[in-house]
Amino acid sequence: MGVKSNVADGEGVLVARNILQAERRDFVDLVPNDRPRAQPMRGFDACYTDIVDYIIRCTHRIWDERDVGLIYTHYTHDCVVYSSTGTTYTREEVVQNTIQRLFMLPERRGMATQVIWSGNEDDGFYTSHLVTGTGRHTQPGIYGKPSGRTYTARTIADCLIHENRIYREWLVVDSMAQVVQIGLDPQVYARDLAHSYFERGLLAVDMGENGRLIGQYPPASEPDLSLAGNEVERETLEWLHDVHNRRMFGRVKRAYAPTVAYHGPLMKELNGHAAITHQIVGLYAAFPDGFFLPQHICSVPSEEGGTKVAVRWIMEGHHLGWGVMDSLGAPTGKRVQVMGMSHFHVKEGRVVEEWTNYDEMSVLMQIKLAQMADKTAIDEIEIPPEA
Repeated sequence: MGVKSNVADGEGVLVARNILQAERRDFVDLVPNDRPRAQPMRGFDACYTDIVDYIIRCTHRIWDERDVGLIYTHYTHDCVVYSSTGTTYTREEVVQNTIQRLFMLPERRGMATQVIWSGNEDDGFYTSHLVTGTGRHTQPGIYGKPSGRTYTARTIADCLIHENRIYREWLVVDSMAQVVQIGLDPQVYARDLAHSYFERGLLAVDMGENGRLIGQYPPASEPDLSLAGNEVERETLEWLHDVHNRRMFGRVKRAYAPTVAYHGPLMKELNGHAAITHQIVGLYAAFPDGFFLPQHICSVPSEEGGTKVAVRWIMEGHHLGWGVMDSLGAPTGKRVQVMGMSHFHVKEGRVVEEWTNYDEMSVLMQIKLAQMADKTAIDEIEIPPEA
């Protein structure tokens, strides 16, 4: 039950390990009761049979079975969680945030769509966990008075794990999809979210050039391949660099299969080369100086054929145009950072399916925050008295 994933043993010889995959299995098969341990996992609780079982099962136990206290045995005390709307630095904050969201969205269910991973028991594991969450807004909280409306949104959580504990996490929740579906005004919600940061003195800072262009030089012709661990990962980084940083949008036709399916933010569903190209062009129409920077990549063989590849990335640029993020409106010139994650299913050298997640609400909040800082600066300028 699962695909054979190649893992190096102590002598450097590749040995087969029978690791679970989420895509074609019912939940009860993903959290088995009598399955023997499928890979070495020193320090992990006995109920976990492999790293995929671990991330799916512990997430379910905490969020669906409401055993929030498991966070104390599954996160380090100083775990850092980077999200698209802020960073937390303690385990206790993870506990508090979990309780608040469980109260606000008690009917939410997060279903594992897929898990792409790398690592071993000595170095630690890295997991990229794609979740499709459904629920209903029935209680008060950060979304205001309950609307009773339902929603569906994707989340991708990347975790670094060692001996049963997550010590670093990157979290991209498509909160814009949730906000829109439950009937809130995105502009008002983003303004209120920005104001909470503004009151704490967290102001947006425009740092100028972002690294894509240095002075008058063109973009680098070659990507940084140091993150890659195999040929599929190297090829993925190469075409991502060509398309996103060199703006060679025509490369889409070679990198993607003609029948590619794209699952994007706001539960967007697209198909084919033209739609994929338009989506990418629209991103850089909004941020023409945008710099795409991969931060991590890993991959696993897929029992559906081919390879699943996970890429964590950021895009930095200035809001200088109109593009795919409708809520941003007219260009503001403000600097933003888009935190994103993508999963690619690659067969015979081409992407046949893509899941990409970033939070448009985070970008809108950054713009609102920068505008608040501008207004404060103007208000603080002393106007000399008339002569």
